[in-house]
Amino acid sequence: MLMTTTTPDEEPQPGAAHPGGPEPRLFTMRFTSSAKGARLARKLAVRRMEEWGWPAASDTSCTVSLLVGELAANAVRHGRVPGRDFRLALEVRGEAIRIEVADASPIPPPAAPPSPSADEESGRGLLLVDILATRWGAVPRDPVGKTVWAEVATTG
Repeated sequence: MLMTTTTPDEEPQPGAAHPGGPEPRLFTMRFTSSAKGARLARKLAVRRMEEWGWPAASDTSCTVSLLVGELAANAVRHGRVPGRDFRLALEVRGEAIRIEVADASPIPPPAAPPSPSADEESGRGLLLVDILATRWGAVPRDPVGKTVWAEVATTG
């Protein structure tokens, strides 16, 4: 039986004092670099969105779910380094939800955007990210790897 391990990263404790404003809404967790880890990341993102007030069927939660699923799947498929996990972070930032998926592989060199044919079953993920996210990008991660991020405007 394949086990998926998750390890919560440090996160503010509920009820802790936060000078200068309301408690930040932040979720971060590491997942095994596997299809099961990617599915779990998406499910936990939807659960956290519900806890923050966006029901699973809301446009905001559905968009976050789709983006987390796509970015996590890409981290597993293209960014997997044996023995290294990927990390998901969600944060409410004003009127936006920021999604970050970090893995241990470097940012690939710039290339022309993919143009999959109608017959191909893959290759559209970042096109979906580009359409659904308000903005998105990738940055190098110290000491190794990259973080792909996307922001979703909140609705309600």
